[in-house]
Amino acid sequence: MFSMCVRDHVMIAHSFTGEVFGPAQRLHGATYVVDATFFRESLDEDGIVADIGLAMQSLKEVLAAVNFRNLDEVATFSGRNSTTEVVAAWVFDELAQRLRAGQLGESAREVCRLHIKLHESHVAWAAFESDPRVLRK
Repeated sequence: MFSMCVRDHVMIAHSFTGEVFGPAQRLHGATYVVDATFFRESLDEDGIVADIGLAMQSLKEVLAAVNFRNLDEVATFSGRNSTTEVVAAWVFDELAQRLRAGQLGESAREVCRLHIKLHESHVAWAAFESDPRVLRK
């Protein structure tokens, strides 16, 4: 299995509902380092998993929708806690949609796994991974 990873970051604010979150129930900020790793069984005719430039651009565009935003006010996260896991799945869904639409290049449609990891810090992270060719919703 071949893989290629691109990285960016996003700064958000949010709060959580539920005693399990303790002080994080109050509004707080987070800066996530976001890794998007694309997997293919074989390389395309150019010898790549996907166009790295298009992958970087797509990740940046996805994150721009929530950068410097309070996720409590973003409709996508309305009515649920915007945990790191939930945000990772959202980034996955947005990038998977772009892959299926050919926005990362036609050959990138052959990406069979997409792994999204959000680093909360140097010691904690959460991730979501699945086949981007299959609709989750």
